[in-house]
Amino acid sequence: MIRQPDSQHAECAAPGSDSDRGFDGWVPSDVRGKLTEDAPLDKLVWFKSGGAADWLFEPADTDDLVSFLARLDEGTPVMALGLGSNLIVRDGGVPGVVVRLGKAFATVEVLRDQVVECGGGASGILVSSTARDAGIAGLEFLRGIPGTVGGFVRMNGGAYGREVADILVDCDVALHDGTLITVPVADLHYTYRHSNLPDGAIVVSARFKGTAGDPKVIGAEMDRIAQAREESQPLRSKTGGSTFKNPTGDKAWRLVDAAGCRGLKVGGAQVSEKHANFLINTGDATSADIETLGEEVRRRVSESQGVTLEWEIKRVGRW
Repeated sequence: MIRQPDSQHAECAAPGSDSDRGFDGWVPSDVRGKLTEDAPLDKLVWFKSGGAADWLFEPADTDDLVSFLARLDEGTPVMALGLGSNLIVRDGGVPGVVVRLGKAFATVEVLRDQVVECGGGASGILVSSTARDAGIAGLEFLRGIPGTVGGFVRMNGGAYGREVADILVDCDVALHDGTLITVPVADLHYTYRHSNLPDGAIVVSARFKGTAGDPKVIGAEMDRIAQAREESQPLRSKTGGSTFKNPTGDKAWRLVDAAGCRGLKVGGAQVSEKHANFLINTGDATSADIETLGEEVRRRVSESQGVTLEWEIKRVGRW
């Protein structure tokens, strides 16, 4: 069984101070990866905004990660960071430790029976391209998810009619206390853009199963997905991907449009003119601008359309 988080909103930390730091100045002496104090995160997220992490840890490998986690104080907040494509880092920074999985976790290996084993830091493009080259169909939609395996396994990422729940066999997860476990897909209890992985748990690898296919046909489908994204989404802007979850039976972008929010601005943040379910940083937006704009959109949609939109983008850190 997977331990449950205390709250589904635990990742959105309250305003903090130095007391939020779990290390109290102490760093494990045998870390082989890179550990940085007061590390800026704005350059690591797609919105290009937000504060610093108290500590940023980039482990050398899985053993380095679990050893590090096992030595942390029990109450130290831990958060995994992938490509930062679906994330608002608040301007006050992130308390505790942010873990970023680097090249050692970006591997993809083809196993038998159309199974692909992927590191938690591997991108959706790399996974789908490797599957294509091996003649494995069913993973093409990962080409349309701008993130890493760790993130879209946690969130049951999906695009173009498919989601991770359709292809995941199991995943290896490092828990907050340094325990490494293998979790079968059934134990994640996937729902729309949600799993029951607890806060502080980090997906270090996962196995996806497809079906036998023709690499040319698979490649053509991946090209179609790439073209559809290019035509419909503001990919060349500082953005965070889909902002709100699609309500049952409807589309978030349609509701935002119907509420008259396309092009709406708060400070340097704007609702995209190209796709109304995307927020963009026009150049100098703070994370507060972006989050405030999102909340204003939610308010207007609720008042005019009678629907309360749920955030799909994760918001983390201190105000």
